Amino acid sequence: MEDENQAPVLSLAWRSNSILTVGRFDGTVVDYDFRKDDMFICFYNGHRRGVCSLKWSVLSGRYLASGGQDKLVHIWDACMPVSRHHPRQRQWLHRISSHTSIVKAVDWCPTRSNLLASGGGCNDNCVKFWNTVNGACLNSIDAGSEVCALLWDKNKSELLTSHGSSNN
Repeated sequence: MEDENQAPVLSLAWRSNSILTVGRFDGTVVDYDFRKDDMFICFYNGHRRGVCSLKWSVLSGRYLASGGQDKLVHIWDACMPVSRHHPRQRQWLHRISSHTSIVKAVDWCPTRSNLLASGGGCNDNCVKFWNTVNGACLNSIDAGSEVCALLWDKNKSELLTSHGSSNN
């Protein structure tokens, strides 16, 4: 199977020094390994619309979080193929449908491997915290405006957020 999809890229995340993950307008997520002639490694198929945010887990590098225009957050296990008949396609562990708008940002906590934050767009305005073992929402905070980016402090469990104005 080759990757011949030409859909525009909306998001990027490095998994390692040579593996790049891209999220596309059509909802697909693809891994590329730049060390190989056939750079396409695998794809993650679960979003119905564009993938706006991607982030690999900090502590293990095994789990991928994706947020999309379809209001969904997916947690993926890079080691879990859909089936042995489809070894280059990955299956999501959790499909989270709690946001009411585009999921513009996701980020993993650097000190707790099973904690993920996600941020919703202009009709949502929430930062949500997830237990990625069971997919449960631990907390939801109304930020007052769309959440455009999330960034955990690497040494503490503090989360920085950036916001768009509801007047823009």
